[in-house]
Amino acid sequence: MGEGKVIHSSHRTLSLNALESKEAKKVVVKWLEKENKGKKAVTYKLRDWLFSRQRYWGEPFPLLKFADGTIRCLTEDELPLCAPEVLDYKPTPEGKSPLAQVREWVEIIDPKTGLSCTRETNIMPQWAGSCWYYLRFCDPHNQEKAWDPAIEKHWLPVDMYVGGVEHAVLHLLYARFWHKVLYDCGLVHTTEPFQTLRNQGIIVSRSYQNRQKQYVDPQQVQEKEGNFFDRRTGEELTSQVEKMSKSKLNGITPDEIIEEYGADALRLYEMFMGPLEKEKIWNTDAVSGCRRFLNRLYDMVTSEKIVEETSEEALRLGHRLVNGVASDIDHLQFNTAIAKMMEFINDFTKLSSYPRPILRMVTQALAPFAPHLAEELWEILGYKESLSYAPFPIAEEKYLHDQIVTYIIQVNGKVRGKMDLPKDQSQEQIFGKATSHGNVESFISGKKIEKTIFVPNKLLNIVTD
Repeated sequence: MGEGKVIHSSHRTLSLNALESKEAKKVVVKWLEKENKGKKAVTYKLRDWLFSRQRYWGEPFPLLKFADGTIRCLTEDELPLCAPEVLDYKPTPEGKSPLAQVREWVEIIDPKTGLSCTRETNIMPQWAGSCWYYLRFCDPHNQEKAWDPAIEKHWLPVDMYVGGVEHAVLHLLYARFWHKVLYDCGLVHTTEPFQTLRNQGIIVSRSYQNRQKQYVDPQQVQEKEGNFFDRRTGEELTSQVEKMSKSKLNGITPDEIIEEYGADALRLYEMFMGPLEKEKIWNTDAVSGCRRFLNRLYDMVTSEKIVEETSEEALRLGHRLVNGVASDIDHLQFNTAIAKMMEFINDFTKLSSYPRPILRMVTQALAPFAPHLAEELWEILGYKESLSYAPFPIAEEKYLHDQIVTYIIQVNGKVRGKMDLPKDQSQEQIFGKATSHGNVESFISGKKIEKTIFVPNKLLNIVTD
């Protein structure tokens, strides 16, 4: 081993051999952190990017090559350069780009010089276009330029980027790279293209393997007392939860789920599985729960209990629902928004009648999650214009707070009673009612009350000697 490198500081000297070893790198990092020279960190690692590809899908390079070795880049008035239609997208037997087979496109007379030349047949990778698509979205119909600067300044930067974590070293990183180049060129007005990043978790499911490590179709698997067996051979299988994949035979075909449960039930279940960022385990049987919830909503809207007048209790249920759902949508907490709708149904069905204005509100709350059923319910309720044009309801503050609250009554710190009373009762009012409460009275009878501790709308603690 060589002598290695030496790192100096005013306090000590650190000598390292074989810096390539993992252990040596750990020593360096720990020493640098101890010496207050920074913290270990990684923001994104840019991969080597082969920009020229021998494929069909991608933007052709606007270059003309002449016999004397000179190259001319097409001018702006000659753009865009579009790839020709081809029958075969495979590279040529010689390993050249599929475009190399289209001689009438490759071998041309340069209209500006009148000389024979050939086009470059390699293309840019597909990333080249997708890296800046969000900019084109600002001004998609512009025939003069990629985007108008005034329109870009109005819309950019993008409020939120939602994508899988695998995008961090692919599209997201390259989009930021291109955007910074465009900023240096004065073509965009922000240094960053996206203001917020949210990564959604992947959906995983159980897979099964036999002794030969071959994957077995879940349809051929039988479970017995927590163990898994191949129905055809009786062989016990190993099981694990993995990312869905065709090769692992644990993928789900959406068409089959939609055929059995409906598109809205599938959509609802995917959002109800858990928080957006978390990994989630697929369970086909659980889709039926979402389907039952949607059926209950349909039955409620088509019920004979619908009335026009609205009760105070129904108003509180409706306004609290739209307030909670709107807040959860703002925070991308779709699973809790759906849970609130399920709780609403449980409470609402206990009412003696179903006010139409409240059914309108719950239908609007449902629309972002189950748009097909929501449109149908909207029509059943008697509204002619599409639900998609109706503004989301705004909750009224006065209906968001309980008028009745539960007061906990303690004696010497131990719960001795509970009372449901109007909100904002004074300490004196609660004390008067508490001392006449049967169970509480038995614990304070004949004792001296030293003091009371009162928490408004929550608790009264009576301290005795």
